[in-house]
Amino acid sequence: MRILFIEDEDGLREALCQGLRADGHDVMAASTGSEGLRLAQEQSFDVIVCDILLPHVNGFQICARLREQAIWTPILMLTAKDGEWDQAEALDAGADDYLTKPFSYVVLHAHLRALARRGAHGGEDEPSVLRCGDLVLDHRERRCTRGDDEIMLSRREFDILGVLLSRRGEAVSKDELMDRIWGPEFNGDPNILEVYVSYLRKKIDAPFGRRSIETVRGFGYRLIDEHQN
Repeated sequence: MRILFIEDEDGLREALCQGLRADGHDVMAASTGSEGLRLAQEQSFDVIVCDILLPHVNGFQICARLREQAIWTPILMLTAKDGEWDQAEALDAGADDYLTKPFSYVVLHAHLRALARRGAHGGEDEPSVLRCGDLVLDHRERRCTRGDDEIMLSRREFDILGVLLSRRGEAVSKDELMDRIWGPEFNGDPNILEVYVSYLRKKIDAPFGRRSIETVRGFGYRLIDEHQN
C-alpha cells in the first residue's frame, strides 16, 4: 500500500518507515504538519499516519482540512496523548483510527491493513459517488465519467469538481473553493482557480457540448444539470 507518514520524531519516523518499506510498502515521510498536509493534498495515498503534536499544523488541523476538501484517505492518529478527550477530538476531526505510543510495529501494521481494506469512502453523510445528470464522480475509485466516457482529471480538477458536485445547483464562492482546495495559507496567484475551472470545462463540458459549470458573476461557480427542468 502507499502510505504517508507524518511524524516529527526523527528516530521513530525513520525506523517505522524503514520497516514498512521492508514489508514492500511505498512510504513517503514528512516531518512537519505543513509538509504532510501539502503531500496529502497533492498526491494519493491508501493510508495516512499522522501524529497530533506537529510543527506548523497539528494533526487535528490536518484531519479537518483534508475532510473539508473531500479527501477521504483513511487516517491513523499516532500520538503519546492518550486522554479520552484527545481521542474524541481526533475522531471528530476526521481521523478513522487512533493508536497511542508506545506501540508495537506488529500492531501498527495490523491497523494500517485494516484501514486500507476499509478504503477512502468518506463518512456516513458523504457519498462516495456524486452525480449530476450523466456526470459521475467516484471518490473511492478516483474516477470521473460522462455517460460511457471516462474523463482523466488531475488531483486539483478532481477535488474542485467534487466540491461543486457535492453542492450541485448551489453557488459556491471562489473564496470557499480556494480555502478548501489550496488552504487558507495559500499565497499564490488567486487566478489559479479560474485556470483550473477552465481546464475542467475543456474536459467535462466542451467535448460533450455541455455547459454544466456556470460562472456566478462576482461570486464563484455553480454546477447544474442542463437536462433537469
